[in-house]
Amino acid sequence: MKLRNHKDFWSGIMFLAFGVLFMFWSRSYQLGTAAKMGPGYFPTVLGGIMAVLGLIILLGAFARSNTETKVEKIGLKEIVLVLVGVAAFASLLNLLGMMLSIIIMTFVAASASHEFKFKETLINSIVMCVLAYACFVYGLEVQMPTWPSFLVSR
Repeated sequence: MKLRNHKDFWSGIMFLAFGVLFMFWSRSYQLGTAAKMGPGYFPTVLGGIMAVLGLIILLGAFARSNTETKVEKIGLKEIVLVLVGVAAFASLLNLLGMMLSIIIMTFVAASASHEFKFKETLINSIVMCVLAYACFVYGLEVQMPTWPSFLVSR
């Protein structure tokens, strides 16, 4: 048995690991039955489905009909910049409000791309602000600061 598709192999490992972890973590909750589900039913079943899918994908990586592929180098800088953007949003939300935090997050995360363009990122951040405002402020009525407190008159 020869490993032909490294991408499928590692994807299968990931699904299998997450599925088993969800099943393991949810074992402290009451499972219940399909007719009367307990709090542990959904994560256990979902984890089982993920584990089975992971096993199928994992075994498919060894199939002769599968194309032979390798995993490319992981861009650690890009991953870090996206995570820093999300962390910046979370830490700046109360201080600067949702709109400015979204703009900062978008620019930090977009700078991870090799195709970063200021104008496109600005348009993207404005669209994200409008959508977030429509969803969270109007639609869900979530109570969070929209603008920095020094810009809003009380």
